[in-house]
Amino acid sequence: MRILVVEDEVGLADTIRDGLGPAGFTVDVVHDGVNGYWAATETPYGAYDAIVLDIMLPGLSGYEICRRMRAREIWTPVLMLTAKDGEYDQADALDLGADDYLIKPFSFVVLVARLRALVRRGAPQRPSVLTAGDLSLDPAQRRVSRGTTPIAVTPREFALLEFMMRHSGHPVTKTAIVENVWDAHFTGDPNIVEVYIGYLRKKIDHPFGRAAIETVRGAGYRINADGG
Repeated sequence: MRILVVEDEVGLADTIRDGLGPAGFTVDVVHDGVNGYWAATETPYGAYDAIVLDIMLPGLSGYEICRRMRAREIWTPVLMLTAKDGEYDQADALDLGADDYLIKPFSFVVLVARLRALVRRGAPQRPSVLTAGDLSLDPAQRRVSRGTTPIAVTPREFALLEFMMRHSGHPVTKTAIVENVWDAHFTGDPNIVEVYIGYLRKKIDHPFGRAAIETVRGAGYRINADGG
């Protein structure tokens, strides 16, 4: 069983590799998000039986790696391994396509057991098109439409809409949007989120007389599950 470990703490990554070896795993280790994403997506599909993915990584966050993998219909099982233990952190990881979640510090026995469980389940095919009423987003084809009407969006607008549609019906905070659509280490003005929300409304709502994107006072923004 071949496992990819993407973990920027070198000592921890080495410990995981050394511990998984005697348990029957062959382990490749990468220490940053950019190279981790490359390994997860450019290594021939099926080469890895599972991926252990930290969330807070230099270059690309684990959230973003997982989101991009699923957008490309790469369904290798992903176990998020992270120090972030909030319930919303766990929900975000799972909503973005992760298969399991383990909090640091962790039991090595549990890590091994969960990886074996993921490998046994394999990588089932998953829905490839996100919908909210007649609003649809196809991550693989990078297409957005209202009914049969295609909508042209920029890559950043697409990423923002995809993130929100993966949380359809639930509010997402500015912080969550910045960390997942921009980068966990983004240092610019968080109000950039409002700007891009405005761009999206002008494209997916206003021309159709709809209101899919709601502002939720004190909580952020929400895509209506019925498409507005």
